[in-house]
Amino acid sequence: MADNNLIKEIREITGAGILDVQSALSEAGGDKEKAMELLRKKGVTKLAKKADREAREGIVESYIHAGGRVGVLVELNCETDFVARTDDFKNLAKELSLHIAAANPLYVSREEVPAEVIEKEREIYKEQSAGQGKPDDVVAKMIEGKLEKFFEEVCLLEQPFVKDPNVKISQLISNGVAKMGENVQVRRFARYVLGS
Repeated sequence: MADNNLIKEIREITGAGILDVQSALSEAGGDKEKAMELLRKKGVTKLAKKADREAREGIVESYIHAGGRVGVLVELNCETDFVARTDDFKNLAKELSLHIAAANPLYVSREEVPAEVIEKEREIYKEQSAGQGKPDDVVAKMIEGKLEKFFEEVCLLEQPFVKDPNVKISQLISNGVAKMGENVQVRRFARYVLGS
């Protein structure tokens, strides 16, 4: 039988039910990290199901930084007004607005990046790779790698969280979904810089 404190700790981190945690711990031989990894693998379907549910409630959070020189508004949505009023939800919105102020994303997700911007980036990377004498398939992989790096720089959901670079923003939101039990989505954001 697994330690109750360990079960409680894993439940708080993952938002998983007691039986799921006990089963994962049993399968992982009592190893906390392996159990959490197993839960994450199994929980993907739960998160995917939640992602299909409509998120129409939520809040607009603001953040002002650097003596009033940078400001952010972010709309974070969830399914119910009950969750929108929770501290966990409000804290997630605060963390996201702080991150947007610091990291300056241009889009919420890669799906929002206009096709012409992606093509322009591809052309730039192609020009940079020209004349290096590398085979076409290697150049194509290099271009795709640089494009992935571009998405990571300009898309909020793909950026590493400023407070913990090991966690991507999409992962931060997924952790919130697991904890709150509802679909959570960043609908839009605006970042203002004084004088620009």
